[in-house]
Amino acid sequence: MRAVIGLFLMLLGVSHGVETCDGRQDGAQCYGALGGTVVLQLMDSASEIFKYQLLSNRTVILRGRKNQILFNVIEDRSSFTPSNGTFRINNLSWTDGGEYTLEIFDSNGKRSEQRTLHLTIQAPVSSVLLVSECLSQGEMRVSCSSEGGDSPQYSWTLDGHTLTDAQLLSGNNESNNITLKQDVSGQLVCSVRNNVSSVSKKEKISTCGFIFINCTINMTHISQWVLEANNTLCIEPTTTTTPTTVTTAGKDPGKVSIKSSTNITSSNQTPSRDVPWYINNLTIIAGVLSALVILLVAGVVVVCAHKKKENNKPKEEEDEQELTYADVRVMQRPGRQMQQKEEVEVEYGQVKISKQPRQTVEPAVDECVYAKVRRGR
Repeated sequence: MRAVIGLFLMLLGVSHGVETCDGRQDGAQCYGALGGTVVLQLMDSASEIFKYQLLSNRTVILRGRKNQILFNVIEDRSSFTPSNGTFRINNLSWTDGGEYTLEIFDSNGKRSEQRTLHLTIQAPVSSVLLVSECLSQGEMRVSCSSEGGDSPQYSWTLDGHTLTDAQLLSGNNESNNITLKQDVSGQLVCSVRNNVSSVSKKEKISTCGFIFINCTINMTHISQWVLEANNTLCIEPTTTTTPTTVTTAGKDPGKVSIKSSTNITSSNQTPSRDVPWYINNLTIIAGVLSALVILLVAGVVVVCAHKKKENNKPKEEEDEQELTYADVRVMQRPGRQMQQKEEVEVEYGQVKISKQPRQTVEPAVDECVYAKVRRGR
């Protein structure tokens, strides 16, 4: 079993890179892979041809007569089969490329036919690298490159179908760099080929997290792709502020109850990205300013009510009396100083008690009423 598998793999290795070219038409263009094998179909059969020879770049490399091969310059890596007229060249090198000329002669030694073909040797494409990246607006740039390979040609398919202009933002189906639109996703395949090889690379791609929004905000129509995670468009804030109520609690005008509520709701629509945020949130700012003004008015009302209460409150019955003092002087008569204490007559002045008006409270100014005391005999 292992021998069968080994033989099968060997056959696959031999057949890899084998190119077949029909050189029976004059001016045929043939290709061979570098290091590979090419089979040139020179004629249908050489059994009935009297004499023939094959020249490579004007140098004879093969000569034969009917089924007999006279000589082969590169017989170590080539072979000619007279029965089907094929010339096989293995392990191709760059020097194998060029112009090949087949000459056929009749029995008289006269050249009866001449055909030429051109053989081009190309390095096969070995591998393909596929790189994708998201752009700022949600587009996807995809780059396809190959290692080695002469004259590579590119092609793209999405889910088995050729990319269309409706899916491409830039580039075309034969470019190695393309830009896909924001809504393109699926199995993307890049194929790189030349005349002797073909290699492909596939990748599952998805959108770059962008969504398409379409709304009208503040009479401005918004229609564009935005990043869903950071989306602030088409979401219009709505602010509802209830009137502030100022009431007095009980009979005491000094106690004030203030009730104010602000309800903020939002919808799935946002203002245009071209409108500044502070304009879009003008309703919220107006609500906050209204609340501050209401609180300030309420504070003024509280202060005024308190002052009014103090002015209207009955003052306690407190007698604010002013005393009028009397100046008492003692006069002595001459010659009777020893009996001064016994004979002193005191005359009292009038003491007045005045009550000031309650309505006007002014700083009290002491008024003194003096009385003169005279001694009478």
